[in-house]
Amino acid sequence: MTVAALAPVAGKPRTRWKEPSILPGFPLAMGWTLTYLGLIVVLPLAALVLRPWEAGLHGVWATLTEDRVLAALRLSFGTSLLAALTNVPLGLMVAWTLTRYEFPGRRIVDAFVDLPFALPTAVAGIALTAIYGPTGVLGEQFAQFGLKTAYNPIGIYIALLFIGLPFVVRTVQPVLQDLDREVEEAAQTLGATTFQRFRMVVLPAVLPALISGFSLAFARAVGEYGSVIFIAGNMPLKSEIAPLLIVIKLEQYDYAGAATVGLAMLVISFGALLGVNFLQIFLARRGRA
Repeated sequence: MTVAALAPVAGKPRTRWKEPSILPGFPLAMGWTLTYLGLIVVLPLAALVLRPWEAGLHGVWATLTEDRVLAALRLSFGTSLLAALTNVPLGLMVAWTLTRYEFPGRRIVDAFVDLPFALPTAVAGIALTAIYGPTGVLGEQFAQFGLKTAYNPIGIYIALLFIGLPFVVRTVQPVLQDLDREVEEAAQTLGATTFQRFRMVVLPAVLPALISGFSLAFARAVGEYGSVIFIAGNMPLKSEIAPLLIVIKLEQYDYAGAATVGLAMLVISFGALLGVNFLQIFLARRGRA
């Protein structure tokens, strides 16, 4: 090919040479990605959105305004939010201890953090009930002070703490490991106190990870079933969670009602996660400003 052939033709814009992609096979990869998401995510969610309307708008509204449904939704989202908020400082403290200190048995403690991931949820529920039940090791001790830790919302809160803590720890731990300690030492040299170093150096660095861990713990807690039903008591209007109510409606062949409760959980969860994402974007822009 001559130089004249490469020269732009008069009156026509120069055509840019298309650079080859570093990762070949993009059309095939994107096709498989969209197909997977469509079959595994989009279609089930579309079915969940469409199924409640079989009973009509009146039926959907009647289900959502039932006292039992409202109580279950309040309990599920309220305890999930409280447990996720509690796991944020607890997870940060555990991650800080595992990252910054060397002590005998550290690897064993680090392995115990992942135990809720590997343990079947039903087994976790039975274990928590055995410990915090009225005759359990800890439940009996709390009962002496008039505090009932099982078969009520407190038991649900304990179970959600158990299954949500690893999400915060494993999200924050890599950030703390990569955090440059020279910055903290420089702040200490300039006269910053321990609290000031944490607030002005460490916390801004781990805050996005803390928010991500909170959102993961909250999302897992909202849909948790196996580890909760054994310790909750499952009393309607008192300790009945929304996932259990969905199962009950399915057993009663009320498929539209079960889908309605599921749709309500989907909308509330999506709104909460969307708010968390906007908060992360806001904090990221504020950090760059």
